[in-house]
Amino acid sequence: MKLMNLLSFNTSTKTEIKQPNYFQLLKVAKPFLAMLAGDESLKPVLEMSEVLSKMPGSEFTVKQLKNDPVAAEMIQERYMASHNLDELLQYPEDSLGYIYASKMKEKGFRSEDLYASISINSDTSYIDARIGQTHDIWHIITGFETSEIDEIGLQAFYLVQFPNPMATMLIANALIAVTLFTPEELPELLSAIAKGWEMGSQAKPLFAQKWEENWEKPLTQWQTELNIRL
Repeated sequence: MKLMNLLSFNTSTKTEIKQPNYFQLLKVAKPFLAMLAGDESLKPVLEMSEVLSKMPGSEFTVKQLKNDPVAAEMIQERYMASHNLDELLQYPEDSLGYIYASKMKEKGFRSEDLYASISINSDTSYIDARIGQTHDIWHIITGFETSEIDEIGLQAFYLVQFPNPMATMLIANALIAVTLFTPEELPELLSAIAKGWEMGSQAKPLFAQKWEENWEKPLTQWQTELNIRL
């Protein structure tokens, strides 16, 4: 498909150009620059997520996700479920529940660290919270590890599945950081982005999955059913 077919502008229709909110841009720039400077804590990520939730991109995310009836139902009911790691370790060793719990224990991760600070009072805040709660499940399902480059590969997977503003910002940040500071890593980063994009475009929608209702299902079965091509 030619590029101009993808960028098909209707010149007969005038599009209203919204003026940027410079205060919001400054609030985005602060955590963005902190990450660019090497801050690997969750603080700038959570700060940026809060700012982005009030910008038009998040409204577009809600609209796109609601095109999937299952995702729309989850958003409406505000579906969240418990992740009791000790209980999940009682499942068979090949199950999603066991593999997820063992990985989380091994790395000292807690899913609530990515969403506990979010007050779920809107579609946007619910989506942010659910993405945070299930983020490490997506890592396991897709096979992307938690290294910096694999993290960006997963963000590319997110982005092709639905327009996630945070994924866009993290990918942009990584591209700038590698270009400026570690250019020798650029081929590996671009390869991870391409892999995530291709995998995400082929896979069934991951956001619409209620993982917690089938913890016992083998990981390989999940991957086959969701068309995850490792």
